[in-house]
Amino acid sequence: MGKEKSHINIVVIGHVDSGKSTTTGHLIYKLGGIDKRVIERFEKEAAEMNKRSFKYAWVLDKLKAERERGITIDIALWKFETTKYYCTVIDAPGHRDVIIMNHPGQIGNGYAPVLDCHTSHIAVKFAELITKIDRRSGKELEKEPKFLKNGDAGMVKMIPTKPMVVETFSAYPPLGRFAVRDMRQTVAVGVIKSVEKKDPTGAKVTKAAAKKK
Repeated sequence: MGKEKSHINIVVIGHVDSGKSTTTGHLIYKLGGIDKRVIERFEKEAAEMNKRSFKYAWVLDKLKAERERGITIDIALWKFETTKYYCTVIDAPGHRDVIIMNHPGQIGNGYAPVLDCHTSHIAVKFAELITKIDRRSGKELEKEPKFLKNGDAGMVKMIPTKPMVVETFSAYPPLGRFAVRDMRQTVAVGVIKSVEKKDPTGAKVTKAAAKKK
């Protein structure tokens, strides 16, 4: 029997209009995940809309509104395999807070997955589900929802089990993107909207120390 192929999960996230879908589509094409004739058809259709450079983005952007506006509205997932690997590629919109992609049940307050942010892998607690958001329009659907499930988008307050270095996505994107992992798979992706920072030492600042500052 041949050696079992490894499974690679790839999540592409970034700011709105930063080229996520184009990069993802190009990667899928280069790795043999989509037929050349399909790309040629996308190129022809894109040229008719004066959007020739969008041919790779259209691999994942299938909604009419996405193609007309040139932005990803809904999350997209593509599975393919190479000679060595099984690959799952996820292209996420750049204007959502948290998107639940792959969870068998409902996620509520108290959920405790692992948060991957830059090089950190730290357990976190979903302390509060703040809002549920419409994935297509970005409008608030519900305040303090009881749960989020596959396909839902929302804003969540998360508390790490130990200190970690993060920033808001608007201030510093490399430290403001994250993936939520559980059961050895990516459950959700999102961006950080706000951070509650604490004194790194946890000690009280004396008057003498304050004067030196």
